[in-house]
Amino acid sequence: MHAEKNQTTPQIFDLALSTDWEYDRDFIDLLEKQAREQNLKTYVIWAGNLDNTYEKLRAGRIKFRFLFDRASDTTPDFYKIQDWMLKNHGQVFESLEELNWASDKATMHLEFIANGLYTPYTVILPPYNDIQDDIKIPSTEQAALGNPFIIKPANTTGGGRGVVDGATTFQEICDARKNYPADKYLIQEKVKPLERDGYRFWFRGFFACGLIQVSWWHDLTRLYKELTTEEVSRYGLEPLYTIIENIAGICRLKFFSTEMALLPDNRLVVVDYVNESSDMRLKSKAADGVPDHIVRNNARQIVRYIQGRLHA
Repeated sequence: MHAEKNQTTPQIFDLALSTDWEYDRDFIDLLEKQAREQNLKTYVIWAGNLDNTYEKLRAGRIKFRFLFDRASDTTPDFYKIQDWMLKNHGQVFESLEELNWASDKATMHLEFIANGLYTPYTVILPPYNDIQDDIKIPSTEQAALGNPFIIKPANTTGGGRGVVDGATTFQEICDARKNYPADKYLIQEKVKPLERDGYRFWFRGFFACGLIQVSWWHDLTRLYKELTTEEVSRYGLEPLYTIIENIAGICRLKFFSTEMALLPDNRLVVVDYVNESSDMRLKSKAADGVPDHIVRNNARQIVRYIQGRLHA
């Protein structure tokens, strides 16, 4: 008789959720709740169990059918889970490669213009590592930018990192480029939205697997306020939804947020192009959080999409 091989039967989870941010807990909980309602078995990966989880995957003790990764773009050590999934026929909600392409502000700026979307007037500068002291901005472009202006790194995202809001001198551009010397930089005009009826016409839109939601968002206080159907009709804001749908087609992501402003000349301008890892803190838990119903709807729509993929 031949000795039987010792084979491990893996414990199978329908949906793995990676997170590296403590304030993501409520969103992860909502995703898990929605998954349970769809009879999907979930597994949460965080810093405390990351290495152990990876070893279990490699040993064949656990298996994930689908990965929703909220961590690899900000904590590279998490990428080994995604990499394992991609190499072993697992499904990933959005790969790091897809996120990186969509999060490049310089690329999105050019793509948006090519597709007929209004953006702030922008000058794109190469990385400091490529060109250092001989950077020049022609006087005509300086005039179009206005003063003050905004300085943004193209690929360094999240929480306004690297952004200089209200710059007034060329020296500030030179100094900012040294902060992330391998990154391209966008020098943008400072958008001044329409102010009317006590509203500042700045909005944040959310796209989740075909679901589009829009909220007022105050760019100075960073606070959300529900945008009602009546307000959409009263102020003619229906084009906001079309713009977000167009952005989804351009960036090719299934889940993102974006910022738009209505100008006094009635143009809708896309201000912050694609936030590929949207802050989903609940307004009921944080003053500057997202309205709870928007977060819940996003979680529901994402899980429905994943369930459809798992049963395709």
